[in-house]
Parts: sequence; C-alpha cells; structure tokens
Amino acid sequence: MRLGYHIGYWTTGPTPGALEAIVRAEELGFESVWTAEGYGSDAFTPLAWWGASTSRIRLGTNIVQMSARTPTATAMSALTLDHLSGGRFVLGLGASGPQVVEGWYGQPYPRPLARTREYVEIVRRVVAREEPLTFDGEFFQLPLAGGTGLGKPLKSTVHPLRRRIPIHLAAEGPKNVALAAEIGDGWLPLFFSPRSDGFYRAALAEGFARRADGAPDPAEFEVAASVPVIVHDDVEQAADMIRPALALYIGGMGAKGVNFHHDVFARMGYADVADKVQDLYLSGRKQEAAAVIPTRLVEDTSLIGPPAKIRDELAAWEESVVTTLLLRGDAATLERVADVLS
Repeated sequence: MRLGYHIGYWTTGPTPGALEAIVRAEELGFESVWTAEGYGSDAFTPLAWWGASTSRIRLGTNIVQMSARTPTATAMSALTLDHLSGGRFVLGLGASGPQVVEGWYGQPYPRPLARTREYVEIVRRVVAREEPLTFDGEFFQLPLAGGTGLGKPLKSTVHPLRRRIPIHLAAEGPKNVALAAEIGDGWLPLFFSPRSDGFYRAALAEGFARRADGAPDPAEFEVAASVPVIVHDDVEQAADMIRPALALYIGGMGAKGVNFHHDVFARMGYADVADKVQDLYLSGRKQEAAAVIPTRLVEDTSLIGPPAKIRDELAAWEESVVTTLLLRGDAATLERVADVLS
C-alpha cells in the first residue's frame, strides 16, 4: 500500500505549513502529493509552486474540475507541469455537480459521463500531438462550428515530454467508476469503504472489459483513495474530528436528490442516516447533522483510534482495490501516521 499526501482545499488562504508537509512527505517516502479545487483556489498553481521544492514525488490534481477549463486549456497545463516536473505530473479530473458547474462556472451540466469521455479524448490527443486537432463531438467541436469560419486545426507548439500523461477520474457512482476503468489510468474515490470493495470491483471490471486495444494493462491501474487517518487513544474523540466534514458532504455538498456523496452512504447501508443528516444540514442545523452520524459510519470510511486498532483495520484496505492511501495533515501528523501505517 503506497502513501500519498492530499493538501486539500484552501480556506481563507494557502494551507498553513503545506510546503513543509510536502517536503517531509517526500522525505518519508510518500509516493505522491495532490491538490484540489472547488470555487476558490485552483489546483494547478499550488502544485507548481510547492512542487518546485520536490524532486521525486509525483504531483497530481485531485481534482481539476472539467467545467472550469476547456479540454485544450487543461491539456496545456498538463503539458507544462509535466515538463517542469520532469515527467511527474498526474492529471486528476472530475465532473463536480450541477450546483458548482452551473452556479459557479456558468456551464450546463448535461450527461456528465458523455462529456467526460469527450474531454479526456481531446486532452489525450493534445498531449500525443500526432496531428492537428479536430474534434466533432456532442459537447466539443474543434475548430468551432458556427463561428467566424476562420478557426483552423492546430497542434500544440510544445512537444510532450511524455506522449501519454496519466489521467485519473474522480468517481463515486458505478457508471462513472466503470468509465474511469475504461478510459483512465486511475480512479480517485472519495468515501471508499472496504465493505464496498465487491461493488467497486464489479464496476471496475465492467470498465476494464471495454478498454480499447493498446490501453495500459489494468494491473497498472491506480486507485488512490482519500482516507482520513486519526491516531488517537479515544475512538469517539477521533470520530468527532471527522463528523463535521462528513456532515458537510452528506448534507450540504449538493442539492437534495442530486448529492452524489449522500448516495455513496445510502448504497453503503446508511440511507436513513444520510437522509437525516441531509435534512438537518439543509435546515441550518449543522452541529446536529454531525452528531447523528454513528461511529461505525466514520470507521467504515476512515482509520481512527489507537495504533494497534488502525494496524488491524488496515488489512482490509490492503486487500481492497485501493493501491494508494491519500492522507492529510501537517508534517508532524504525516510522520506519526506514516509510522503507524508502516
């Protein structure tokens, strides 16, 4: 099981101690470091700024929101970062949800899986740089149809350092997970539980069966899961540190009826809990929403408690499809967690 470091979202400003933690993660043997974006800081800039102080660790986005940029603009950033990092870049992409896509980016949210398929294909063509780019899809047309008529097919002025940059897809539903296995080099799950391993293995197998000829071996497919790890003698106190974030995602990260995070926990067997959390959160009772989350739900998607308990529970993660655990925290937290997990 490999370890990665997820910096997470900025709040009021840059994550305190992020550079120190990234440098320490590389020293500790962490395999990758990842940035995020929502509707504040972007994912590319911090990765380039802080990543410049590293030499070995892979640099990934978890995730770049597709509606924030055209596929060619994303491909330009990927090409640039791959060159600057000496071939260490990983492009993590995600569709987000309609509240952000339509509310923040002002883009439509139709058929996100079909849109993702086109988006990834264009990025791959730009990076491969085999011929001037033309694309006639449902969502993207290059050159633009119906414009001035002066658009022309172009190739990137930059030759790629690698003709195939790894692309990982963030996905929670079974169809999107299958799509990640079909067209991607990795999957970025959120709220993964070893108890759901069989469900996700089936979705991945469906996607692997549809892979095109010449695609990388499925054995090389990466599953990098963001997993809260809290080393603490008191399990309940550790769970309390995670409950507010779970309440936010289950209850507030999406409209009622269109919240993919809520649906993950419903499929896991917590439909009643998820509904209650959502009702409380959307009515402004955020602390009550967090309080109704049972400890067993936290333990299903996290590693919490004393070192011996965490080590025992880690076995289930090691037997799952997950290949990399993405941890969060400052440098001291990474050191402590790495010691427990090693």
